[in-house]
Amino acid sequence: MRPPDALPIACVEQNAWAGRKQWVNIGDLDIAYVEIAGAGPPLLLIHGFTDTSLSFSLLAPHLAGRRLIMPDLRGHGASQAGGGYRVADFAEDIAGLIRHLRLDRPIVVGHSLGGMVAIALAARQPDLIGGLVVLASTLKPGFTPDHALPVGILALHDPISPADPFFAWWHACQTSVPRTFLAGLATEASAMPAARWRAILEEVRITDLTAEARAVRAKALIIAGACDPLFDEPHQQALADALTGSRLVWAQNCGHNPHWEDPAFVASAMAGLLSGR
Repeated sequence: MRPPDALPIACVEQNAWAGRKQWVNIGDLDIAYVEIAGAGPPLLLIHGFTDTSLSFSLLAPHLAGRRLIMPDLRGHGASQAGGGYRVADFAEDIAGLIRHLRLDRPIVVGHSLGGMVAIALAARQPDLIGGLVVLASTLKPGFTPDHALPVGILALHDPISPADPFFAWWHACQTSVPRTFLAGLATEASAMPAARWRAILEEVRITDLTAEARAVRAKALIIAGACDPLFDEPHQQALADALTGSRLVWAQNCGHNPHWEDPAFVASAMAGLLSGR
């Protein structure tokens, strides 16, 4: 059921994002989400590891007129944590949210971990979604123990400081991205206990969605950062090969977060899928 106070796009303000959140109970968890009112098929946008719905606040103005639903994944932001952090657990929560809000085959947009969740959802619940956008993601992260991400996360200790130097690497992007936005992301991410960072990372690290991606029949768009330090060209080509009939586009001069660095390009790339072309 659509809430009566869904936000018009003009009301989205960076420093007020948290106050826009609403909650629904999915299974035994309270899941937070932000909704922006609009027309057309709804877009359900799923953020990446340690981010929240705030991750899409720079992209939202470029999707003006569309209905946007942006949840906080379990264990992130204002959503409850739950007992499991498998990609399948996140996907089941999103399926429950779609059913609870009675969304009619939304286009599901997933960034990084969110892209993995979107693929798992599309494979397991094909009747629930109308299309798929996979943004700077992968089928199989395969991080080795000496990779910078697990090394950096193992070095984090509670309480995590939002000024920890790790965030300069974790949120690295073009200088055009507002520093206040990045500071907000770091503040939200640092509120997660270090043990939860490690638990989610371990589940993501061992995930392989190759078989599930091959089962996806939804129309799919892959948007990749040409300078992505996490999921480079081989990751993107594997996605394109597994997602039958998908289209791969490159966000030039972007790293792991094209929706922050070039949100206008990301919205433009999505336009064909959204219009049904």
